[in-house]
Amino acid sequence: MAKELKELTKRSENYSQWYNDLVVKADLAEQSAVRGCMVIKPYGYAIWEKMQRQLDDMFKETGHVNAYFPLLIPKSYLSREADHVEGFAKECAVVTHYRLKNAPDGSGVVVDPAARLEEELIIRPTSETIIWSTYKNWIQSYRDLPILCNQWANVMRWEMRTRLFLRTAEFLWQEGHTAHATREEAEEEAQKMLHVYGDFAEKYMAVPVVKGVKSANERFAGALDTYTIEALMQDGKALQSGTSHFLGQNFAKAFDVQFVDKENQLQYVWATSWGVSTRLMGALIMTHSDDNGLVLPPKLAPIQVVIVPIYKNEEQLNALNEKIGGIVANLKAMGISVKYDNADNKRPGFKFAEYELKGVPVRLVMGGRDLENNTMEVMRRDTLEKQTVTCDGIEEYVKNLLDEIQQNIFQKALDYREANTTKVDTYDEFKEQIEKGGFILAHWDGTPETEERIKEDTKATIRCIPFEADEESLTPGKCMVTGKPSARRVLFARAY
Repeated sequence: MAKELKELTKRSENYSQWYNDLVVKADLAEQSAVRGCMVIKPYGYAIWEKMQRQLDDMFKETGHVNAYFPLLIPKSYLSREADHVEGFAKECAVVTHYRLKNAPDGSGVVVDPAARLEEELIIRPTSETIIWSTYKNWIQSYRDLPILCNQWANVMRWEMRTRLFLRTAEFLWQEGHTAHATREEAEEEAQKMLHVYGDFAEKYMAVPVVKGVKSANERFAGALDTYTIEALMQDGKALQSGTSHFLGQNFAKAFDVQFVDKENQLQYVWATSWGVSTRLMGALIMTHSDDNGLVLPPKLAPIQVVIVPIYKNEEQLNALNEKIGGIVANLKAMGISVKYDNADNKRPGFKFAEYELKGVPVRLVMGGRDLENNTMEVMRRDTLEKQTVTCDGIEEYVKNLLDEIQQNIFQKALDYREANTTKVDTYDEFKEQIEKGGFILAHWDGTPETEERIKEDTKATIRCIPFEADEESLTPGKCMVTGKPSARRVLFARAY
């Protein structure tokens, strides 16, 4: 394990390699035999499960229910909404046949040419089309609305350049798809779910986010408005961490989903969709972790507390087991996930390095002298500080410490973001600042042409037009590129 840590690239040397090393060495995920697809390992999946469980509770608190829709979508469905198909056409994986057969020469199996499908099927890149074809059967009257459905699923987007969690051909996510009687209801829903994502990111992931609306160039394919939460990673790049879309009536018109309103008039339904994915794992890693490994927020850590005994003989181990057993039981009774690692196949130093690499928030250690003194050594992963404390009331001490760590890593990330958010007024300033990384607030004339020029010149994009901004950012000015009038400053960054 010491060797594993030694081989972990430092962030300052190569941030991208540090990230890749950490994902693999901390046992989160690995590449699979299928190009661009990953295997999420048990420890990584345990973090995703905690995310999923919390988000699922938050969705249900806002009135949503889970359903499941097919993995395969008829090709003709994607043709019905022009912007949507244009947005996803280059990323679609297509099923053309339904049977294999043994090769005549005995070399293995081949696709049976006689088993070609009448209509090709698309492995879902997102599910708007298959879901709205289904909603047509569910909706006749205003009494059938709203429909507030979510599904937890996998999707396939044929990415050519992939990175574990951040961009893979297949990934896990949730996608909410809702149907409403009025435009106002749908817009309110789309914004409400964005705020759910924002609350989750900040309160559970300890990742500060900027909430806002995307520019027309950056909208989801087929949406009238896309709302986003944007987080700043430690290398100064932005990561889009969740999106919510107001789809208007585009999909209802494409699939002829109409309802009879209270005035007995036929109307098209209003729609939203919203989603977050395993990309959140990337956000979690890149926001908090350090050169020693993962730093996990206690609320999402699979193991919140690990306890390691140090003993000279079996008699001492038995005494430690008895003492520590009571502490373990008390911590578990308080809802804290704890692991007591008294296995004799690894040395204590190896265990320390392993749990540090895996980001376990609190480590407790008890040796023979601690047993005599009724004390334990406590180490917190976020600062690596150690302290010796009495065992009397240690459970409450640990509970408070976990809360403190959760708040501390959020504050550290927030301080970093604030220190790396700048305002610029000229294009030269912008070009200089973008090389340093971070968020930039600047004036833009509102045209897609200027936005595209900035992207071509600097690789920076408009991350969002923030909902919340100070008075100076909301004051009209001049576009840094064209000098034309600008209503307000918008948020730029280079992004993943």
